[in-house]
Amino acid sequence: MRSDFDDGLVHATRALQLAEQSGRAAARRAALVNLGNLQYAVGNFREALDYYELAIQALPSFGDNCNAALDGIARVRLVQGQVTEAVELLERIEQSIRIPSDHRPYVYRYALLTHTQVLMYQTRWHEALVSAESLIQVASDAGDHLLRQIALLTKAEVLQQAGNVRESMATLDLVVDTLAQQPPDLHAQYERILACALAESGDREAATRHVERAKRLYEGIRSAPGLVELSRRWNDTTKHVDTLASASAADASSAVPDSTASARNVLQTVAALLRHHSRPELVARELVYLLGETDCTVGARAVSSAGDTPPQILAVANTPAGSHADAIARRLSIGFARERAVDIELTMKPDIESHATVNAVRLLLTTVQDLERARAEREERLSLWPADDDPAELGHAVVGGQMRELVGHARRIANTNVSVFITGESGTGKEILARAIHNFSDRAAKPFIPFNCTAVPREMLDGQLFGHRRGSFTGADRDHPGMIGAARDGTLFLDEIGELGVDLQPKLLRFLESSEICPIGESTPFTVNVRVVAATNSNIEQLVKDGRFREDLFYRLNVIRLRLPPLRERRDEIPALVRHFVAQSAAEFKKGDVRVSEEIMEHLLLCRWSGNVRQLQNEVRRMVALAELNAVLTPADLSEEVFNTRPAPRPSHGEHEVVVGLKDKLLPTVSRIEREMIRLALRDHHSNLDAAARVLGISRKGLYLKRQRLGL
Repeated sequence: MRSDFDDGLVHATRALQLAEQSGRAAARRAALVNLGNLQYAVGNFREALDYYELAIQALPSFGDNCNAALDGIARVRLVQGQVTEAVELLERIEQSIRIPSDHRPYVYRYALLTHTQVLMYQTRWHEALVSAESLIQVASDAGDHLLRQIALLTKAEVLQQAGNVRESMATLDLVVDTLAQQPPDLHAQYERILACALAESGDREAATRHVERAKRLYEGIRSAPGLVELSRRWNDTTKHVDTLASASAADASSAVPDSTASARNVLQTVAALLRHHSRPELVARELVYLLGETDCTVGARAVSSAGDTPPQILAVANTPAGSHADAIARRLSIGFARERAVDIELTMKPDIESHATVNAVRLLLTTVQDLERARAEREERLSLWPADDDPAELGHAVVGGQMRELVGHARRIANTNVSVFITGESGTGKEILARAIHNFSDRAAKPFIPFNCTAVPREMLDGQLFGHRRGSFTGADRDHPGMIGAARDGTLFLDEIGELGVDLQPKLLRFLESSEICPIGESTPFTVNVRVVAATNSNIEQLVKDGRFREDLFYRLNVIRLRLPPLRERRDEIPALVRHFVAQSAAEFKKGDVRVSEEIMEHLLLCRWSGNVRQLQNEVRRMVALAELNAVLTPADLSEEVFNTRPAPRPSHGEHEVVVGLKDKLLPTVSRIEREMIRLALRDHHSNLDAAARVLGISRKGLYLKRQRLGL
């Protein structure tokens, strides 16, 4: 999808090997379809057909991957000009479509794109326009931004071919702002549309420049279907224009001066060059073209080389014939692509203006390389932050955000023989933290015994905790070591310690101070080596004040205090927890690849979660259990109880508040809030960065990075 077909082929080949090793026919079919797609992209149409046919034969059943193979064969047939066969294949796919929403899955929405292209091939412009509009809607509903841009370009091309140039250009305007974030083949399609529109208008010279730029882009990414389609569209357009009697008598007044046309061409070439700064081969091709247009060199070419292998020539400038005895050789290093160095070799004319022009190209190249370094640094920052904060798995739990910090504390105190007291609401993960302390300690190989002090009746608590001997009371038909005895040399986790009866508290305090216990029915106490980690969801200080919990026991337990905040104070952890619970539940209930929509994630982030992580896990398990196979969870799947806990938006009452729509996308909304808060802080503190950072609660460096990211 990024038009990086060479690396794609490497990974696709490896994927097929792994699929064959796994013995899963469905995985093998998917890998074969991917290989077919990549072979199609680089122009190996025979190999692509072979892979698609193998994919169809991989399983006797039909489904999405089988239809993907059929769509791939249809695209190959269309490139080969076999329209009837393409139509028949698409009709087979259409049999799987029962209602309009069936077009939303990936395979079917891209098959709809192929269907639109077939209609264009047949010059059925009205039907193609209807299909393109439908494709735009499907892509928007599915959140497929790339396909939506492709659909808009396709619509613009249909309008242009149908003669509605004004609306075609208006549709292109919708694409331009996001073109810089899309793969190069979309830019090439944009140039192709402009070339055909200009040719239809009679400006063959300008049209030729655009079609050459589209060709350079397609060649730079080695897109064979793109080159085939470009050639077909261009030939059809020029033949049509040449057959018009008025074509040779185009209004001379519409022609622009050579200098203006040249300036336009250079401006558009520079825009293309800056747009593709991350692709050295495309940058080299555009620079060589610029050198040829400016007539400042005797010769110039872009080459790709690796080691001792002969260099591969990527592009050659259209330089004038003849030689200059005083010509100066230069070599400009562009970068690396596919582990090969990309350079421009040129021979510069000796005059001053040629020197200045080549130096301008070098300055432009430096700017391009600075852009690429900035992009790489930005991506590194964006990727390093999640790398540090990526949720780690601790046993069967996901650890991230504030929980990660607490686990870090647990790691540091794990091997110290001190009591740890964990406080927090029910369901926040106190046992997980206690297990982390145990697992990080030198007791990890020994037992970890969790015991809830409210789990047994008070009259049985003594025997359950400290043990009893056979016959010590009615019903004691065997020796019981008690929870403390069972945790020998390991860790005892006493949950809800605040509910421990006052009569048992002195006995627990005695054990904590001396490590001695005396089970019921035993006359002699004995020593047990156990580490105690206690936890409560009660206000323990209030219990001490009320006389319901011994003060000396509290101080003995409360050596190291770890507070687990409620989930509503750890909302940054929710996305990772949701994904973990969804994957866990989908595997448990055999629901396939269950996914979470952005809308439901927004709801889950905003809920109050009075039951904390336990409530979140139960809600996710309930949704997955009720979901269809491979479903996408939406807000409609939420229970009424959880859905109704989402807070209503508060209206704004002045410049110090920002109103946001809860149905807006999360990241742009957060960026908007950050932008307005930073602007206000800078304004209130007269652009004093230290004061603004202080009032925002971030560092000066953090403020600098946010301003850079937000363009402030």
